[in-house]
Amino acid sequence: MPTSPGTDYTGDDFYCDVALPDPQALRVVHEDDEVLAFHHTRPFWPTHVVIVPKRHIASFTTVTAADESTVRALLRVVQRIAREVEVREGAAAVLTNLGTYQDSKHLHVHVHSGRQLRD
Repeated sequence: MPTSPGTDYTGDDFYCDVALPDPQALRVVHEDDEVLAFHHTRPFWPTHVVIVPKRHIASFTTVTAADESTVRALLRVVQRIAREVEVREGAAAVLTNLGTYQDSKHLHVHVHSGRQLRD
């Protein structure tokens, strides 16, 4: 397994282009028909899991009624992983980025814990 799949990636949807086509290259935490969760390939925190819908949704702010079942599935996984991290680490944060803060233009949620490793 590569240590950092996509480190040289320059596109705008890492998840559709790199992560979803090759989950075997990732440290997967959860995978089902709708959602993939894995340890971030370049973590910002000691515990840093990314959860993405397998179906492309551009952003949290572009979610429509047609995305409801996918977003519900995503949030169920986010909740479970956040609970596990909170129990194990004593704390967890749940984060999504929007606009120019969102490097990868695919809805994704970070669950993290610990002191930030880098900027």
